[in-house]
Amino acid sequence: MTDDILPLVGVIGTGGTIASVGAGPFDLRDYPDTGLKLDAGSLVERTGLDGVVVRIVAKDFRSIDSTAITPDDWHGLAQLCETMASENPDMAGIVVAHGTASLEETAYALSLVHALPIPVVVTGAMRPTNGISSDGPANLAAALRVAAAGRNGVHVVMDGDIHSPAEVLKADTMRLDAFVSRRGRLLGEIDGATVRWHRPTPAFGGFAWDLLGRLPRVDIAFSHVGADGCAIRAFVQAGAQGIVSAGFGPGMATPAETEAMAEAVQSGVAVVQAFRGGGGRVVATTEQKAFGIVASGDLAPQKARILLALCLARGDDADRIRDAFYSA
Repeated sequence: MTDDILPLVGVIGTGGTIASVGAGPFDLRDYPDTGLKLDAGSLVERTGLDGVVVRIVAKDFRSIDSTAITPDDWHGLAQLCETMASENPDMAGIVVAHGTASLEETAYALSLVHALPIPVVVTGAMRPTNGISSDGPANLAAALRVAAAGRNGVHVVMDGDIHSPAEVLKADTMRLDAFVSRRGRLLGEIDGATVRWHRPTPAFGGFAWDLLGRLPRVDIAFSHVGADGCAIRAFVQAGAQGIVSAGFGPGMATPAETEAMAEAVQSGVAVVQAFRGGGGRVVATTEQKAFGIVASGDLAPQKARILLALCLARGDDADRIRDAFYSA
């Protein structure tokens, strides 16, 4: 295949491990301390993928660790995707190279505002670019293939797997296969140059991307034995417009926390009950319904927080918020 008929794919660099340069090949933990990160163009050049897998247009957005990503960055990233797509009408898709710490949250936020006619694929790496057996080049190559495969939507690609942003979780701190889909529901896999789909890409979207620039404060309260509701009341005092409870299974907080959540709802704060574990659907109890607490459904607490914030930014009432979580 010649270069002039390869599909065109955009690559946006945000920093993270995939762009990081460690002190040496065995520096697989303290590499952020070097402060060295490749820009998007240098990352692409280092992999040798341009003109081989696809044609690439590289742009930088940020050069940071993903623990420093903010909702304002989501807004800017969504805007950059819009700009790249409009400036390149023949672009087949866009890949966002992102740090893995908050990758699943960025991907989910982008999926909720995705209205482009082309796919956006979020990928990263568990090892720095100069680390022994770095997974960055392989993950980037796989993401480029998915971006060029013609299926619209937002996808997460890591370690040869294609995940839905709503279902993907980072489940390990160091392993290359750190990312898993809740209940094993992969969207597909990449084998060599072949992209194989297992099920349809869920249709999320529905929110205007500019809402990401004005998200209200929404906090997460983590349930544990003896939790007394102090954190929930503190979040309300701090100005939270929404609170997500990361509760025990099957989706319950302590009695004291539930009392504090009921008080929060009475004061006009939206409250969502989620589960602090790795899977399972949260269904509201009769008591929670009476208190006005919304069940998170299949969403993990960190994803529920994003959906709730977007609902509040859009001005949704309680019924519309409940419907959004029911269909998520």
